[in-house]
Amino acid sequence: MVKLLHAAGIEVILDVVYNHTAEGGPDGDTLSFRGLGEQRYYRHDAHGRYLDTTGCGNTLNFAEPRVVDLAIESLRYWAEEFHIDGFRFDLAVTLCRNAGNEFDPEHPFLKRIAEDPVISKTKLISEPWDVGYGGWQTGRFPKGWVDWNDHFRDGVRRFWLSDRGAADAGMSGGNVGVLADALTGSARVFEPSGRSRLASLNFITAHDGFTLADLVSYDRKHNEANGEQNRDGHSDNRSYNHGFEGRTENERILAARALSKRNLMTTLMISIGVPMITAGDELGRTQQGNNNAYCQDNPLTWIDWTQTPESHDMLRSTKRVIRLRKEFMQAQDAGFPDKGTGLDWFDEEGQPMTAARWHDPSLRVVQLLVSSEGGAYRGLLVINGNKDDQKVVLPKLVAESGAGSRMFELRLTTSELNDRRQGALVAAGEREVVQGNTINVYRT
Repeated sequence: MVKLLHAAGIEVILDVVYNHTAEGGPDGDTLSFRGLGEQRYYRHDAHGRYLDTTGCGNTLNFAEPRVVDLAIESLRYWAEEFHIDGFRFDLAVTLCRNAGNEFDPEHPFLKRIAEDPVISKTKLISEPWDVGYGGWQTGRFPKGWVDWNDHFRDGVRRFWLSDRGAADAGMSGGNVGVLADALTGSARVFEPSGRSRLASLNFITAHDGFTLADLVSYDRKHNEANGEQNRDGHSDNRSYNHGFEGRTENERILAARALSKRNLMTTLMISIGVPMITAGDELGRTQQGNNNAYCQDNPLTWIDWTQTPESHDMLRSTKRVIRLRKEFMQAQDAGFPDKGTGLDWFDEEGQPMTAARWHDPSLRVVQLLVSSEGGAYRGLLVINGNKDDQKVVLPKLVAESGAGSRMFELRLTTSELNDRRQGALVAAGEREVVQGNTINVYRT
């Protein structure tokens, strides 16, 4: 299978779970390590009780060299024998806890990977947290690693969904600063580690949690089918049902949900970093509000490839924004340049953003002018996070000839599916009406 995927130009990333075993907690079955050397292979506290940083009853003890050896040999086997291209490490913080049960960015496991001539050449992706004390370590993995960026996930959901829901309810929404940070690689998170913006694996959804369609359709989780009285799964989803919980035939609500899905997918694909799309989101797959469907091996979690008008529209929109990413992001610098280099921010009047405007929750319009190495302008993002349409003055730029204004060509607007306005030209410094809750992308 791997050979066939490689022949089709597709790399294979394996999700590996080295943080716990199927032996469970102290009352679980004895299948392997518990019988071989329980005190060495599993973590225990000072009283001899199991330490559980995984939520699965036991925690493999990566302070024990034999456990590190086991994981390294397993990774080499997958890479050498099956030609796996990379690995995503489930609850990766657990694999980097030292003898004191603290996360160590220089843990022997990380050093062994960096020194290994085979594993070090594969793609290394961390889920940079676990459920233990000090478990959230996004941005702290070493060079050569890419971290799942939960700051991106939460910030983008907040701007397009939960803040919008608050505003629709007459409360104060959030400001554009959180979205700006997500769009440009989460510098505060990743720059201290010495890595580039490409160390951020950007995502809106994952295999755990709501699907993209459910994010815009449910305010609350609905996990009753899991048999735990809806106690399982996260309650902090930063979702917004757009006025009705769950399935509806209301055309206004359906249109608003579809627009939000396009905004979320577009934000993911135009942000600096490595994008991850959860399978089925490109079709609008739903789990009927279940955000912890690990135990549901049935049509609730299966991908239905049957085309409907709604899934066709979402797939078309996703393809469109993927093409745009290739065009728009191709020459963007992945490093963290000096402030003001390569990324220039403007307000709705075409003026440089000020600190006060960044933090004003009533101002939800921002423009990002992106330039490539050497200073050549490549594109402009105009984001209107308000409910109502907004007249926006595009940044004043002189034409390359030095005479007259530069022209902006509209490449995408999330408010439309039919590309009716694609290719429209707008002069720098002119006013452009941007629809409510919409992203416009222009090429210069």
